[in-house]
Amino acid sequence: MAKAGRPTARSDISAKTAALAEQMLHDLSLIRRAVRRPLQQQIAQGGLTAPQQAAMHVIVSSEGTSLKELSTAMSLAHSTVSGIVDRLERRGMIERRLDEKDGRITRLYPTRVVTQFVREQMPLLERGPLAQALEKVSAAERDQIGHAIRRLRELLESAESESA
Repeated sequence: MAKAGRPTARSDISAKTAALAEQMLHDLSLIRRAVRRPLQQQIAQGGLTAPQQAAMHVIVSSEGTSLKELSTAMSLAHSTVSGIVDRLERRGMIERRLDEKDGRITRLYPTRVVTQFVREQMPLLERGPLAQALEKVSAAERDQIGHAIRRLRELLESAESESA
């Protein structure tokens, strides 16, 4: 018997459907990699370490986070995260500001350059490869692809809600 919330293996799925699902998983993985490549290349040019990237992700998504909150989010020691923050600050990627209500707490914010990159460049880098690929096909084929992707998402969401 399967645990609650976990999908069960179904023996009533045909070999042909199982093979198609496996091929689709592989294709979706390759599509995701291709779509993310330009952004990953841009980030790599910044020369950030993996922990610095993780810290920037939290700081950008939770502007005004404290060092303690960042340490918790990253599951790293306060002293380790403090060093990461020091290096990011020296590189001009984040800034520290005193909390307006409690001057003992320092809040972390991305700098204007980072915020501008996240708002303006990241969306272009993320959708660029997909948009370029879609420009190569007819409007009708773009509509078919869009419909098929939406339908697959709906089917997956429906299956998820049925198993809950």
